[in-house]
Amino acid sequence: MNAHTGKTVPIELEQVVRAYHKVRQGGKASGIDHESWEDFDKNVEDNLFVIWNRMSSGSYHPQAVREVEILKKDGKTRKLGIPTLRDRIAQQVVKVYMEERIDHLFHENSYGYRPLKSAHQAVEQVKQNCYKLDWVIDLDISKFFDEIDHELMLKAVEHVIGEKWVMMYVSRWLQMPIQKNDGTITKREGRGTPQGGVISPLLANLYLHYAFDMWLSKYYPKIRFVRYADDIVIHCVNKEEAEKVLEAVEKRLAEVKLQIKKEKTHIAYCKDYKRKGKYENVKFEFLGFSYQPRARKSKGENKTFLAFTSEISQSNMKKIRDEIRKQIKRQYSRTEFDDIASVLNPKLRGWINYFGIYGIKSLRDTLWLIDLRLIKWIGNKYKLSRSQSIAKLERIKSATPELFYHWQWRYCNNYKRITRAV
Repeated sequence: MNAHTGKTVPIELEQVVRAYHKVRQGGKASGIDHESWEDFDKNVEDNLFVIWNRMSSGSYHPQAVREVEILKKDGKTRKLGIPTLRDRIAQQVVKVYMEERIDHLFHENSYGYRPLKSAHQAVEQVKQNCYKLDWVIDLDISKFFDEIDHELMLKAVEHVIGEKWVMMYVSRWLQMPIQKNDGTITKREGRGTPQGGVISPLLANLYLHYAFDMWLSKYYPKIRFVRYADDIVIHCVNKEEAEKVLEAVEKRLAEVKLQIKKEKTHIAYCKDYKRKGKYENVKFEFLGFSYQPRARKSKGENKTFLAFTSEISQSNMKKIRDEIRKQIKRQYSRTEFDDIASVLNPKLRGWINYFGIYGIKSLRDTLWLIDLRLIKWIGNKYKLSRSQSIAKLERIKSATPELFYHWQWRYCNNYKRITRAV
């Protein structure tokens, strides 16, 4: 499809097509119009043309977002705003346009949702900083996406972009109303951006670029920090400095209409064999990893020492164990091995590829639960004893070593060790 426009907004049809292919690879959840990708694709060229025509003329207006609640690890819920598929495509067009022009402005220690940046890079940088600096501020911003101030957000957009049409569309997306589960519509009242919108992470980065990154760099140029969206870790030399910086950060956030979540924000001491101080709080979490003192063996020596290391957090290990128990239930006698593997393997790839970079033992021990559950499942399905079930699983592993993804992982293929341990 080729089209060029002399309309008021400099958007080409090719940009819309590229945006479609990008968001088509993402989530399948529909918005308030209940349109699925299958529905959209039945007349895809015409649908994309309509989106382009309206965007390029300035007449594109988004629909309300559909509110969805997801459970957080503390038992509370996080509210997501799911835009329609068409709104996701439109947001992707503007996101790419903005990102190409402003990403280079962002701080090098901002890692979240940026080209050529990753969560693993952020996790590694925190690890390296902990080697060099003794204290950490684990900062939690209360309801960040819900509290972003529209006026300040638009000032930031205007400062870095300038084009009025970009301002217009960003303003419309910020003001998108919310459809509750009961069908009622509520307005945003000048604050908040839907956590679930395609453009929201970019806007969040821009907001915190001025609200936090540039401010901290200006007033505390020697302080190191790592930020992934609204997850922030600040590294300090001593406790006094950490307390002083935290107090200043709290005041700064109040100036930009944000506040710290005090029950989740704390100062931690990076305890290891060289750091002799005794403090109550010696651990923190960041992006699913737990940083804390752990015993480690010296290379080439049969000695242990205390190191401040990172590995999968207890809460994420529990999530994985819960998912394994959910997928492998002994009473599912009609299920086949291939069925279980097809459901678990995508999850296993994600767990291993993300959490397998550090603290391999903890992740390996967690994933061994799969084999334990399979033993019980085999016993129930085929009416076998435990020893017979173990033998059957060993034969299956020998015949089809690639059936389950964790069997291929070299750190998690010692089956006999786990069966002896239970």
